[in-house]
Amino acid sequence: MSIFDEPKIDCHCHVLDPSRFAYAPDTAYRPSGQEEGRLDQYVQVMEAYGMRHALLVGPNSGYNQDNRCLLDAIAQGQGRFKGIAVVPHHTSRAALLQLRQAGVIGIAWNAALLGTAHFTQAAAAPSLLRHLAELGMLLSLQVEHDQLVEMKPMLERSGVRMLIDHCGRPSAAGGVGQAGFQTLLGMARNGRTAVKLSGYQKFSTTAPPHHDTLPYVRALLDHFTLDACLWASDWPFLKAPYRQDVGPLLRAVEHLLPHSRDRHRLLWETPCRWLGFEDTSLHLRQLWAKFQTDPMRLAPGQDCAAKR
Repeated sequence: MSIFDEPKIDCHCHVLDPSRFAYAPDTAYRPSGQEEGRLDQYVQVMEAYGMRHALLVGPNSGYNQDNRCLLDAIAQGQGRFKGIAVVPHHTSRAALLQLRQAGVIGIAWNAALLGTAHFTQAAAAPSLLRHLAELGMLLSLQVEHDQLVEMKPMLERSGVRMLIDHCGRPSAAGGVGQAGFQTLLGMARNGRTAVKLSGYQKFSTTAPPHHDTLPYVRALLDHFTLDACLWASDWPFLKAPYRQDVGPLLRAVEHLLPHSRDRHRLLWETPCRWLGFEDTSLHLRQLWAKFQTDPMRLAPGQDCAAKR
């Protein structure tokens, strides 16, 4: 089976459709041209590359705290999508619960764009984190360089479960010993943090396939293991300095993890567990094991499903 056919979940991508949902007037950046990504276009990408589910992340670019496009996409997906929304710090528990009922499983903090003080010095931020923890929702955090050093105390106190975007966006020339990246590696021990292996163009200084990111990716796999590493495309590649495509990103995963069992954990099992999608592959493996021992024990029709 080709890696393009293996079941997978894209754990960080965006839908931007300004023709249906106009950009927020206060947004600092307005994606255009090839940066726009309608839902119907992304569904074609999913079908081409074996993506059965996706985590749609509300972008600060274009929409900021306007989540209409995100919620519309989740609703149209009929179970294929879950979402990460962008909300004000003073968002109430009741409002978060409404978002959760609509398929939103967490909220996004983008310190790489807004700076750490926007979060660490906001009076309402600790309450928001507490609400997320109590509701079992996630914080999807984008930092760069050494920003995580400053933010870690607040995050540790909160008890919230976290997804760290784009490998933590270290300084590519700083080495794995740089303070921010070491802080990230240390968070692997808290059991509440997972990291997205994605967005290499956001911190690489070399052309694709971004060989200077490999030491960071390998260190993250060593510390977090495949139980807390997720893969993501970052489609439609906002602000990318050159043309990107999902295919080469998946080939890079194949080179990094040559064994299909390891890829299945990264691309399917672990995101199912962290994001709350149903792991149907486990059910099929159990059916197939039962069929091999005693085919007559299966109900009519189950054997076909198991063989698939």
